[in-house]
Amino acid sequence: MPTALISVSDKTGLVEFARALVTVYNFTIISSGGTASALSEAGIPVQEVGAYTGAPEMLGGRVKTLHPKIHGGILARRNLPEDLADLETRGIAAIDLVVVNLYPFEQDPRIEQIDVGGPTMVRAAAKNHAFVTILISPDQYTAYLDEINCNQGVTTLEFRCQCAGRAFARTAAYDQAIAQWFAAHSETSALPEVLNLKLTQVSALRYGENPHQKAAWYQVDQPLGWTTSTIIQGKALSFNNLIDLEASRRLVAEFPETPAAVIVKHTNPCGVAIADTLSEAYERAYAADSVSAFGGIVALNRACDAPTALLLSQTFLECIVAPEFTHEALDILSKKKNLRLLQLLDLGVGPALDIKPISGGFLVQQPDGPVTSAGWKVVTASQPGPAELAELAFAWKVCKHVKSNAIVVTKDQATLGVGAGQMNRVGSAQLALAQAGLNAVGAVLASDGFFPFDDTVRLAAAAGIRAFVQPGGSLRDEDSIKACDELGLAMVFTGIRHFLH
Repeated sequence: MPTALISVSDKTGLVEFARALVTVYNFTIISSGGTASALSEAGIPVQEVGAYTGAPEMLGGRVKTLHPKIHGGILARRNLPEDLADLETRGIAAIDLVVVNLYPFEQDPRIEQIDVGGPTMVRAAAKNHAFVTILISPDQYTAYLDEINCNQGVTTLEFRCQCAGRAFARTAAYDQAIAQWFAAHSETSALPEVLNLKLTQVSALRYGENPHQKAAWYQVDQPLGWTTSTIIQGKALSFNNLIDLEASRRLVAEFPETPAAVIVKHTNPCGVAIADTLSEAYERAYAADSVSAFGGIVALNRACDAPTALLLSQTFLECIVAPEFTHEALDILSKKKNLRLLQLLDLGVGPALDIKPISGGFLVQQPDGPVTSAGWKVVTASQPGPAELAELAFAWKVCKHVKSNAIVVTKDQATLGVGAGQMNRVGSAQLALAQAGLNAVGAVLASDGFFPFDDTVRLAAAAGIRAFVQPGGSLRDEDSIKACDELGLAMVFTGIRHFLH
């Protein structure tokens, strides 16, 4: 008669699974705590762990499965007579199936949710997979029943090996979540000393950045961010779509207080605006650079309504993401069959860590935090008023999301020109000012890095720029400040930079 040890925090499908084990395959079930109670209440015969071991739970349930009768039954090698003799001498049943999922520390991170007995049983069963099957999730129950149904009540070594691999991956991810939690609460380090990532493939992608590169989409252990989105219509997402969608999400999340629209092309914003209505915000973002908007990615931070959808439908776009689409908007956009529409309820959920690969390893940093005007310092004789400061704050938020060297020109809280990724700051300024054209008169300019010379100030002033926002910190800051004072312009130092490489 086979024996199963079942101890689960997630009781999804538990009763049905256990009933099949007992009624169809004649299992004896040993269980603990809430799992034993749930099975007993469902009329399924179960032996409670404490009754089986002769050692009742203690320390408020902290100690219950840590016992030789449990781990001897899991770890015994069935092909060694001396192991079988040990079991018989001590009255220990060989355990054939271990079903354990761990306390939900990731969802409820606190000390009492750090599972001790669970990971120990999981690791023991996975180690002894030559004889024992380990299941760590309800989504494995059906596959297990199918397996023993096809193999006269037993599992194959291949199946057990697959389950063991998944089990060790789960305990590794669990331990890493706990380690990261402690690191986040440590006064000495904000990043873990050892970083283990458990990633599960969501889907294979047609290709990567280019057709000759294979690619796939992976998610972290718990569904977050884009893996929670709903693709309402359109073709499957590509590698480049997802990269640009993430860039657009990060930028539109900077403006939670007001309707905002962001158009991204190759990870750089080509149009950004906020307004009283979403349709006005998109119209102004599109007008910022209608040429680059063709084939772009659009992120909206409010429900896409009919007026906005009518504007969106007038140009070719790859993807649109919004927290919601009204029925009227969907009727309009559904006519563009290849247009990808995504619903992402929470646009503000970003990654916990920023990770970049290099040869032989990875660089890991905290994500760049939210933009704040706290600590800003006006360094010129000309003092910007409240409206001008609000404009500078808008430009600064956009500039944070443009590849360095970054220059952004804005007016009335819409972009007019964006200079991205040039090898020198003057080059980026020339691009942004040329794009803004005559509209640069009375606009403001944001730079993600300091001005090492006064050349950018004088170039911008000649185009009509009235105020600047930049980090400051150059040895020659006084040159730029002096140029602004000479020309009657305002300049604000933020004291913080936002390089994006």
